[in-house]
Amino acid sequence: MKIHACTVGAFQENTYLVVDEATNRAVLVDPGAEPERLVQMVRDSGAVLDAIWLTHGHVDHIGGIAGVRRVWDVPVHMHPADQPLYDRGVEQATMYGVEFEQPDAPDLELTDGGTVTLGELTFDVLHTPGHSPGHVIFRAGNTILGGDLLFAGSIGRTDLPLSSAEDMERSLARICELGDAATVYPGHGPSTSVGRERSTNAFLNGAARLLKR
Repeated sequence: MKIHACTVGAFQENTYLVVDEATNRAVLVDPGAEPERLVQMVRDSGAVLDAIWLTHGHVDHIGGIAGVRRVWDVPVHMHPADQPLYDRGVEQATMYGVEFEQPDAPDLELTDGGTVTLGELTFDVLHTPGHSPGHVIFRAGNTILGGDLLFAGSIGRTDLPLSSAEDMERSLARICELGDAATVYPGHGPSTSVGRERSTNAFLNGAARLLKR
């Protein structure tokens, strides 16, 4: 497996191109903005794009979908609980003053405990609400595509519409169960590991607590 990252847009969101080296098939995870750069990343890889996988439906993770799909009409996978956020992409973008093109509706629903495949690779889908109601992470072995659940030194916000601090605490406990060796590729910032965050992240080692409404 190869993972290529491209940091895009006003929110400096990480879009990942995941390539199965055995079959040269690829997926884009969270194409957030600047679709022309994402298209070039796919072309430079030489891989064949099969799908778009979304960890969640916030504007900074979906803004590049429409542009990418004009080049490759691939299916979009998302958990249905994030549909209200996805549908309000224009509203979110206007609030933050960023350019945005509303994508068509997702094609396939992700479910907790389900799987998605890429060539010969299989990723488990884990529903990890908190930052958003339909947030998911994708896991294959010790590789986690983590969206905005866990960052290096921090966690996803829980003060946004439809966010939940209580759900976030449960989801953080769930990712910690996946093993210290697991590498997390987050939606913002550098990659990290579950073990590193369990030791140093204040939200995981007990030094800080989430404020609950």
